[in-house]
Order: sequence, then structure tokens, then C-alpha cells
Amino acid sequence: MIRRLPIALLALTLAFGCSKKKHQVDPEEQKAKLAQYILDQAPEITNKLEIKFGDKATLLGYDLDHPQPLKPGQKVKLTFYWQISEPISGGYKLFTQVLDASGEKLLNIDRNAPLRPSKKHKGGGLPVSAWEPGKVYVDQQTFHVPKAKTETIQVITGFFSKQGHLPITAGAKDSQDRAIVASFSVQPSEAAMKAKLETVPEISVDRLEKTDKLTIDGKLDEAAWKSAAVLPLVDVASGQAPKDSPVNGSARLLWNDTNLYVGFEVQEANIVGGFPKNAKDPHLWTKDTVEIMVDPDGDGDNDDYYEIQVNPQNLVFDTQYDHYNDPKTDPDGPFGHEEWSAKLKSAVTVDGTVDKPEDADKGYVVEAAIPFKSFSKAKKAPPALGDSWRLNFYAMKDNAGVAWSPILGQGNFHKASRFGRVRFTAKGWTPPPPATEDAGAPAASGSAAAPPVPSGSAAAAKPPVPSAKPPVPSAKPPAASAKPPAPTGSAH
Repeated sequence: MIRRLPIALLALTLAFGCSKKKHQVDPEEQKAKLAQYILDQAPEITNKLEIKFGDKATLLGYDLDHPQPLKPGQKVKLTFYWQISEPISGGYKLFTQVLDASGEKLLNIDRNAPLRPSKKHKGGGLPVSAWEPGKVYVDQQTFHVPKAKTETIQVITGFFSKQGHLPITAGAKDSQDRAIVASFSVQPSEAAMKAKLETVPEISVDRLEKTDKLTIDGKLDEAAWKSAAVLPLVDVASGQAPKDSPVNGSARLLWNDTNLYVGFEVQEANIVGGFPKNAKDPHLWTKDTVEIMVDPDGDGDNDDYYEIQVNPQNLVFDTQYDHYNDPKTDPDGPFGHEEWSAKLKSAVTVDGTVDKPEDADKGYVVEAAIPFKSFSKAKKAPPALGDSWRLNFYAMKDNAGVAWSPILGQGNFHKASRFGRVRFTAKGWTPPPPATEDAGAPAASGSAAAPPVPSGSAAAAKPPVPSAKPPVPSAKPPAASAKPPAPTGSAH
């Protein structure tokens, strides 16, 4: 007996069959529809990459339709240019991801592109298996810039299948064979900007043991110096690692009940002194020098702070200010109370030749012992265990430089609210428990300004990288010119 299908079921079967056939992609038809994205040769590409996936494909480069920094929520178009050398079988598909600077995935943008097949748009795109060798495929993707905790985002791309990623044999890639396209700077949120502007580096420095002996000879070769934490000097304006600065370096700190010890290691290709060997308080900032700013009260209010500079000739400029850049006499000084003396002992070693521009120098080292009793305006000197002072350290050349704590455009090199926090501790010492309101015990002098940080650690504030580096602000106006009222970045 022949069973007949019910008419409704038969109609549904026929409709399903027709629908399935209707949604099958005809590669030739798709090529015709996508002709504007398939070129015979590569156009002018703004950012060339040449990332090779074996002998099968090459990511020639990319274009981005917006300048940096990008803004969260902003719609951007990213265009990849692919070229196939031989057919790609195995079910490979294109993928694209957006990561933050720590590698956390923020966004998948695998499908929102004319060339890429999408489940939401039946019959769209062109499978990689249908790409022709020699042709250039213009892979346009649009997406909204995601919010990120970091100031840069990274775009990665490549081919994937059930077997994994198509291996990359040349060009930038990560450990998972994902092509690294680029990192883009992203404008931080207002909250992130505020947090950045309020953050300064902090360090706890252990007091020297009685058996530790330092010889001030400009060598930093004692065991105590070698174990001291390194304070990196960064771009004054951005807080990023300096790229094009003519001077770079780092600082180290030690202390005992008598002295604050500071060591600088400066890298520089042309070391300049330029002053008479017996000069008194010369304007060292106009040439090459290191600089120490000290606010011993630790409150960052710019009252009663100190400035000390030592140059490659071991000349010293030292002064004390009552308030922010006050007193000072324009244009040639005096700056602050120049009669004040730090009474420091310092030594300098030079790897190169001072004032000989025709040879290549490597840098210089400054070692200084500054007596605590010199800081006559300090509420407590030497500091008690747990006290925090505000300090900043600079390596300078021609009125510009690098700093431990970046100024970030909030003023000039004297801006005490931008000085880093230094807590004076000792090995085995632990901070006392905070006093309760009932106990009525005052906190340790200066300690409220900074929370406890690990002994010997240095945590610098790090903002993104912006791709376009802002110019390093001037540290001090040239001595020979008239000095306008304290421009951003100017020290005097």
C-alpha cells in the first residue's frame, strides 16, 4: 500500500527544500556583488604590514579612518588588505578581536564586514575558500571603540578553523599565531583621567644598617646601592617611557639618621658642563644637571620646599622657597633663598668627556649625601619611622628633562602636589595600628599622606601610550631671555 503524505506536510517539505536551495551561496554571484572589494592589485596602503601565513596568504596592511586617540563609543572603520597566493581549504574563516593593553579581550568583530559570511545575513560575504590567488581583498570592518581600563587597545586578526589558527611565518604575531595589527591610543574616561592626575609614585626606603658604609665617590658600587630600589625617570608630560629624549636615567635612595643619600645614573650622548669650576649657584638647568625637589612636610602644599641640583662638573645649585616659585626675581634671579645651603657632599663620575661634543658620551653618575639638619623648615628632621616626605627627581638638559613623578601639565617642575611619596622605614619595622578617635593619639608625622607600600618598592604612575608623544615641557626658561610667569613645565 502506498502511503500518501498529508498535503500540509508535503507543502512544508517542499518549502524547506526550496528555502535551503535558495540560501546556498553562489560564489560567482557573490564575487559580482562584491566586485568593489576585490582588486587586481594593491592600492596605496597607509600602514603596511606584510604578515605572511605560510605560502597561502599575506596581510598587506591596514587603514584606519579616524585619527588617534580614539574615543570610547566612537564608530570607526578598519580596513584590512589581504592577498592570496594559493587556495585556502580546510574550512578557515577570518577573525578579528580587540584587546586592551593587558591582553584582555574586549570585542569580537569577526562578522561585521562585507566580505565575511554572516549567519544573520544569509547569502552574504565570500568564503575564504572562494578567494582567488593573486587578487587583493579589501576587508572593511566597522565597530564601536570599546571602553578599556588601559589607554591603548590592540587589534589582532587571522584565519581560524576547527584545527586552530593558520600559522604565521613572517610579521608581528602573538604566541597563538594571531597577527598583531596595531595598538591604538584611546582617550581615557574622565574618571580615569582624574585618577591619573591624582596618582603619584610611592616608595618605601629602609634605613641603612649601622654596619653599612657609603663612600661618596660617584660610583654607587656598595652593596646598599646595588640592593636599593630603582626609580625610573619618565617623560615629564605623559608619564610614559621617554623615546626621543636626549637625556634618560634613573635614581636611587638610601637614608640613615644623618643623611638622605641620592644616586643618579644618567644616560646622555653629549655631556655638557659649561660653567667656571668655582661658580656659585650657577644656573645649571640651562645645560646638563640632575635635580632633587624636597617637600619635607609631605603635604604637597608647596610651602617651605627645597631645590638641589648637581651637574656633571659636580657644581651645585641649591635654594629654598617659601611658596610655589616664591620668592624669585625675573629674569636672572635670585631664585628662592639662594643663601640657603644644603651642605651636601657630592661626587660625579663621567663615562665620556664633558664639553667635548665631537666624541660620543655614554652618561654620568651623581652620588650625594644631604644632611637632614640642612632642611631647617622641616617639622621633623631626620624623619621618624613611617614619616612620608614628598620628593621628585629629574635628569635635565637644556631646560627640559625626565622625572620620577611626571608633572602631567599641572604646573612646572616645582609642583609639589606632583612630587612622589617617599616613606622612611627600616628592615623589620611594621607600621603601628592606626589610632582610633577615642584614643586621641595623633598619626605619625606625614604618614597620613601615603598608605603603607612594600619596603624597597617603587610604583610609578603610568598613563597611554599615546602614539603621538607630547613635547617635553621646558624645565626653566633660558637664563639669557626674559622669563614669563611660570609656564607649564617651567621650573622657574
